[in-house]
Amino acid sequence: MPDVVIVSDAASVRDEVRSAITDPDATVRELEAGKQLLAAVEERVPDLAVIDLQIGNMGGMAACLDIRLEEGMDRLPHVPVLMLLDRRPDVFLARRSQADGWLVKPLDPLRLRKAMSALLAGDTYHDDTHLPPTIPVASPAP
Repeated sequence: MPDVVIVSDAASVRDEVRSAITDPDATVRELEAGKQLLAAVEERVPDLAVIDLQIGNMGGMAACLDIRLEEGMDRLPHVPVLMLLDRRPDVFLARRSQADGWLVKPLDPLRLRKAMSALLAGDTYHDDTHLPPTIPVASPAP
């Protein structure tokens, strides 16, 4: 029974993430501000934190870094973080904040489930749906 914290000031984002959680025994805590995350994690360490990049005055990057700094000082165990990004270039921010995984919006239940399952299993998840297609390059003729 996983414990998941969802952090977003957009009710629609919280609804989308909550609806993608298929375990009926999962505990879901919803927060509307990034600055609430550290206190929630200190109160009860979740199995996964799903954080929207754009949140009011303390966004997802700052909230994730806050958690990572506490982990680095051995005041918290590792908390897997799935960052929800607005656009492909935001991957840079997700990497810099040491998120374990990220998804680029718009969200869909299948990718959300796949990403959350990967992080809950201890893996990473890096959304590649918005990467440009790779085109094979032909070798020059001998």
